[in-house]
Amino acid sequence: MTQSIENITIVGSGPAGWTAAIYAARAGQNPLVLEGPVSGGQLTQTTEVENFPGYPEGRHGPEMMQDFRAQAERFGARTQIGQVVRTDLTSNPKVLYLDDGSEIHTKTVIICTGASARWLGIENEERLKGFGVSACATCDGFFFRNRKLVVVGGGDTAMEEALFLSTLAESVTVVHRRDEFRASDIMAKRVLDTSNISVAWNSVVVDVLGDEAVTGVRIKNTITDEETNLEADGVFMAIGHSPNSQPFADQVKVDGVGYIIVDEPTTNTNVDGVFAAGDITDTRYRQAITAAGQGCKAALDAQRWLEKQESH
Repeated sequence: MTQSIENITIVGSGPAGWTAAIYAARAGQNPLVLEGPVSGGQLTQTTEVENFPGYPEGRHGPEMMQDFRAQAERFGARTQIGQVVRTDLTSNPKVLYLDDGSEIHTKTVIICTGASARWLGIENEERLKGFGVSACATCDGFFFRNRKLVVVGGGDTAMEEALFLSTLAESVTVVHRRDEFRASDIMAKRVLDTSNISVAWNSVVVDVLGDEAVTGVRIKNTITDEETNLEADGVFMAIGHSPNSQPFADQVKVDGVGYIIVDEPTTNTNVDGVFAAGDITDTRYRQAITAAGQGCKAALDAQRWLEKQESH
């Protein structure tokens, strides 16, 4: 049986993927969206989203992703559950190999697989995600005005999170496993000079406390092994993100960490007909709105690429 060939295949179903699907579908491309293991991306781990335009009352993250999906499907986008495990992006058509052994043949690919926040992997962390445990201060910090907060980490990301939260919270405690920050000197100085930020040096979080919501963390001193409870209403993990680029990294150009490099201001990768959008390309903003904007650009870039091929 002859393998059908897709015009546009979108890998990933977060804000970038669904926005790309909306634009591609409205252009009559009948795109295929590969949803991956977690449909909706990181927003499925967020309770309330209040900073996305068009939702004046806010919206639960999973419900917002259902809205995105319904809008894409309204215009003819199709979805398929499946995780890409290997690719051949230089062939014509391009081939995506899925975890169930099937293959997708496609003229263009838009990679929207995002980046996953790194977590500590400790007791109660998973259970309390969205109920005081977060990995995004700009997403969730607003809910913790005048509260006591904890930030875990010691790099520039942790400093940025702590400084942002300090403008909202009563107090912020940075928990860091060493006796000095890994962050740049200027960022570390800003944190240390901020009156409502304190630091628990040589300490690690060993548990998150709370039944229905976070009430504190248990920290252990890495030198004395002494454990103490620290009262807190929220804990923000700022130990980095890992880009979900593994199936593509041997064929598209990535940076030293694994984020896909695009030819800005476009979403073009170094492989003709392959585009990337959202957090898989973004080491700075990591917001739903910026991901959605890139998804729009990627769909337009793919549409123009297809038109150029047809005109030749």
